[in-house]
Amino acid sequence: MAFSLFSTHNRIINLVINDHSIRLLELKQAKPPIPQRWNERFLPPGIVTDGKIIDPDSLSSILEECMDEWKINRRQVRFIVPDPLVIIRKVSIPADVQDDEIKGYLYLEMGASIHLPFEEPVFDYYLLSDNGKTKDLLLFAAPEQYVTEYINLLSKIKLNPVAADISPLSLYRIYYHLDRASEDDLLFSIQFDLTSVNLSIFDNSVPLVMRQFPLPFNIDQWEINHDVLGLMVCKYTGDTNDLVAQFEDIFKEINKLLDFYRYTLNSQKQEITKFLLHGDHPMLLAIFDEIKERFEIPVELLSFDLEEKNKQAKVPANLLLALGLALKGVQ
Repeated sequence: MAFSLFSTHNRIINLVINDHSIRLLELKQAKPPIPQRWNERFLPPGIVTDGKIIDPDSLSSILEECMDEWKINRRQVRFIVPDPLVIIRKVSIPADVQDDEIKGYLYLEMGASIHLPFEEPVFDYYLLSDNGKTKDLLLFAAPEQYVTEYINLLSKIKLNPVAADISPLSLYRIYYHLDRASEDDLLFSIQFDLTSVNLSIFDNSVPLVMRQFPLPFNIDQWEINHDVLGLMVCKYTGDTNDLVAQFEDIFKEINKLLDFYRYTLNSQKQEITKFLLHGDHPMLLAIFDEIKERFEIPVELLSFDLEEKNKQAKVPANLLLALGLALKGVQ
């Protein structure tokens, strides 16, 4: 008989809330990472819009139902800060600012030498380089008000938020754990979801730039069902020309970001080495084929296969973001 030293209540759950869903994933073990379980709940339009909580009472009620159904009461939780709230920006500061003083310096310079499109941000940073005169940093920022709303909501329903992350880093974490990352990578990440698209460019493991675009979503043009595993199955019933127009707009944005990288960010004259496609859009395979046909850059569809007790299994594409968040705790 096997005995566990830790109860399930000591394991952290990983929660992803976006405009159209609530998703949970929990790891059974970390090395190798094997998901123990996952769950998903469709979120009706208007409760969360562009990452902002519009109807906190409805969201709270739905989350409480999920807590009871998924048995996650009073658990520690990691969550994703919604993409529309996040800004990634390169900033330079004087080289004589000591490493342990950088956060305080950035805090003092917000609104002075460092300008963001919102006041009172929560932020983190990544040190890029130090040439002796200046230090280049990558700044990750989001409005404190909206992030605090998520923290307060989760705390109110007796969950304990312990960490937050952003989606590009979480998804890159899967790519890294699959040993596909290399120092020569210039990776263009395309997260194509049902209601939004996130475009990010990674130099090695560092996201240099991120752009986020909402997709029009009319619930009357979609059938939302669930499969035998309880996961969402979305089928489009509207005019396919509308979807084609949406996709065309995104392909134009991909081209714009490629040009922005080539002519603004690319001091080393390096080319993008790969597109990495992922997301929960039900037409992801068709999008993959279209990207492959339109661009000369190789494209890879992110997936996570696992083998346990001589059985092959695949983490559903819908849950990859939650898996990447779970890997935040894995060294």
